[in-house]
Amino acid sequence: MAEIVRMPRLSDTMTEGTVAKWHKKVGDAISEGDLLAEIETDKATMEFESFQEGVLLHIGVGESASAPVDCILAILGEEGEDVKAMIEADATSAVEEVKEEKPAAAPVQEAKVETPKVTPTPTPVVATKSAEGRTKASPLARRLAEEKGVDITKVAGSGDGGRVVKRDVDNYQAPAASSVAYQESYTEEPISQMRKVIARRLAESKFSAPHFYLSISVDMDNAMTARKAINALPDTKVSFNDLIVKASAMALREHPTVNSSWRGDVIRRNQHVNVGVAVAVEDGLLVPVVRFTDTKSLSEISAEVKGFAQGAKDKKLQPADWEGSTFTISNLGMFGIEEFTAIINTPDACILAVGGIKQVPVVKDGQVVPGNVMKLSLSCDHRVVDGASGAAFLNTLKTYIENPVTMLK
Repeated sequence: MAEIVRMPRLSDTMTEGTVAKWHKKVGDAISEGDLLAEIETDKATMEFESFQEGVLLHIGVGESASAPVDCILAILGEEGEDVKAMIEADATSAVEEVKEEKPAAAPVQEAKVETPKVTPTPTPVVATKSAEGRTKASPLARRLAEEKGVDITKVAGSGDGGRVVKRDVDNYQAPAASSVAYQESYTEEPISQMRKVIARRLAESKFSAPHFYLSISVDMDNAMTARKAINALPDTKVSFNDLIVKASAMALREHPTVNSSWRGDVIRRNQHVNVGVAVAVEDGLLVPVVRFTDTKSLSEISAEVKGFAQGAKDKKLQPADWEGSTFTISNLGMFGIEEFTAIINTPDACILAVGGIKQVPVVKDGQVVPGNVMKLSLSCDHRVVDGASGAAFLNTLKTYIENPVTMLK
């Protein structure tokens, strides 16, 4: 007995389809799973395969023609079967549906905007096998599975009796080779009091102080020569960080705006210079303070910073050791970091981020020569420091570092 193949709904928003190409012609024998046509939807062109078997007796929508969802796309049946009455009955049924759902005055053509009927999609079942033990699958599904390297026996079929059809192969996902190897895992550890305080203060700083950032490159050739000469002296050893701490203290003395702090209803202009030096510890970061830094020599600064670093490592620092800074320096150059920006250590108005020294080509006296360059980045609280003030400080700092002899005056 003849059966109607209707225009399928191939997407949620599809109301009509266009036949891009017919793969079968009237008179062809059709098997379940055979590719009938390619249908254009509002989203893509999709292959449509048959869910029935029989001879193709009628094509209802020609190539490049469009028709509403659920209209007659084709009719399959036995060879020679008359389908004219079936076509007329379907057309009459469509008109009757319109009359029932629309007012009597409504024209018949309103049927074009009616919500089409949806043909339920068969629920996939485990692929069944024939009496000979062969998996039931359509020729198209077998060919597609071969092209994709899919084992057809592993695919669940949604066709009649569990027959594997094209869409089953398209939707098949092979199980992971080893789910254990990629199993997600994690551990959780309690937050230390130090980490809680650091988190709270950094969040308060980042979200309350309007940060802006300034960067500058410093020629380190003279600083490297000076440090080598200083460390050649008996019982003397200073680091590049010590040179930067000393130079910063001297530059702060000339730029009191940068040596200030935000106090809510007032801006405090500090007359003294206390430089905090960030030290990494197991639970986070401590910032011990070198007090009256501008009055101390390089060797004194070096001794204090070393003592603080050891005290932080041994967890022997006291609150008085990390309170009262007017400016902070954070140096990651020893870790290979070339440049970064830091969060202000409130209530200070600024923090200096120090990168590593990198050998790069530089221009000197009109010639390209090897040079050693270090990047400095200044984070500023815009409530206290403006761009011009921060830039002036950085340029003074650059002058001191590039000319270490000036720090001896």
